Amino acid sequence: MLKKIVILGFGSTMIGIGVNGFILPFHLINGGFFGISLLANYLWGLKVGLTFIFLNIPVYIYAFKYEPDYFVNGLAGALVSGFMLDFLIPLNGRIHLPILSSIIIGAVVIGFGVGFMLRNHISPGGMDLLALLMAKKTKVNVGVICLAIDAVIITTGLLLLKDARLLYSLGIVSIIGLFACVITTVRKVEK
Repeated sequence: MLKKIVILGFGSTMIGIGVNGFILPFHLINGGFFGISLLANYLWGLKVGLTFIFLNIPVYIYAFKYEPDYFVNGLAGALVSGFMLDFLIPLNGRIHLPILSSIIIGAVVIGFGVGFMLRNHISPGGMDLLALLMAKKTKVNVGVICLAIDAVIITTGLLLLKDARLLYSLGIVSIIGLFACVITTVRKVEK
């Protein structure tokens, strides 16, 4: 139990640092519910973490009924990640890097946090669970579903905000996905 708490705290903190320190200052977005939460912040000034938590509610209600084990870990991950997103908001504007450096570092930090959590069977939010549930019903690869959802979120952001810098968000999504994939597939060292 203590190990899960440490993993949850560490992974959520990495996500909060990556989003607030590197993504928010350039008004970029991430994929999944994080991306939708950032869009809501840019458009209406809503709190990123609180919006993230509310977006997760329907997915976790569904998971509670059909995937109870995943529900418990996922709910804890969504709540702590959402809290850390709002708690670490003071980092916004504190780190001054060129946009490409910020994208790369931010995406690696977020990817590390997400990958670390997923490797230990903790979900940082509902989009991965939503994609998994969709994949079970449609027989489409879960990775393809995640990429398609992220592309729709980023395209929506481009259309609503009319800011070409959001194209950088495609790089963010790609780096996070790659980094999280590497972390979750590397074999654990046997003791």
